[in-house]
Amino acid sequence: MRRLPPLTAIEAFLAVARTGSVKAAAQELALSAPALSRRVQTLERFLGKPLFDRRHQAMVPNADGERLMAGIAPALDSLSDAVEAMTSGTEVLRLRLGVLPLFASQRLFPRLGQLRASHPELHLDIDTAGHGITRLGEGLDAVIALSREIDPALHARRLDRNSVYVIGARSLLERADPVTRPEQLSTLTALIHRDMPDTFSAWRHAAGLDGIEPLAIDQFDSGALMLEAAAQGLGIAFMHKSHFDDANDPRLVRLFGIEVESPYSYWFVCRPRALQQKPVRLFRDWLVATLAGDGAADR
Repeated sequence: MRRLPPLTAIEAFLAVARTGSVKAAAQELALSAPALSRRVQTLERFLGKPLFDRRHQAMVPNADGERLMAGIAPALDSLSDAVEAMTSGTEVLRLRLGVLPLFASQRLFPRLGQLRASHPELHLDIDTAGHGITRLGEGLDAVIALSREIDPALHARRLDRNSVYVIGARSLLERADPVTRPEQLSTLTALIHRDMPDTFSAWRHAAGLDGIEPLAIDQFDSGALMLEAAAQGLGIAFMHKSHFDDANDPRLVRLFGIEVESPYSYWFVCRPRALQQKPVRLFRDWLVATLAGDGAADR
């Protein structure tokens, strides 16, 4: 039988690679920093090569570290699932899913009861940190991403096609000089999501307002906070029709009535080889079927 390094050394390596810090990884594994460093060094001695570029207060996987992480992270996840299934006495299928918070709260979580009823063995580990696509195979099995397009080397299924809405506070229509004309954009602050910068330019061009600039542009990394900022009268949000409809917030209204096709869509994304994993296939098929039933998923 081929000799393998200690599992504790592999666990320590993955924790440091994921957190970028010996201190953070040690806290996660309830170890002292020196003890965790020794475990990483054990793995490096076993392999006969360094796995990290050691920078000031940071540990960044080098090329060998990246290759090792890509190879063993899925295997360690499968091992964890197998142990969980044995200890629980029932089959447990686990999917590590990256998803944006607003999609999760508006469109995924309201339907998870259906998923549990259809597949009680399938459990989700939810990760709402950004840059999910870049972490596929390194802690994430699949991602629900918001993007213009997806790398053709990945497996992707479009989940919707959407329109850009201008969303503002209802009070904007109730004040003495109600906001009813697109030209009034110059007196308002535009709220833009960092992952959707072209929503504003696409809407402005369709409205024939290329020469008009808003009073200011405020950027957000949270759709939920954008909606709240709009409701509080802090600006007008350039978002999707589905975001407005699903929010169902009486404080919010759609402004100007100009509907523009969005350059962005939600996508289910995974590596092609991940489709060999039962949890990935089950979740993808359920998600596409569920959204198609709502008229959302692109066929």
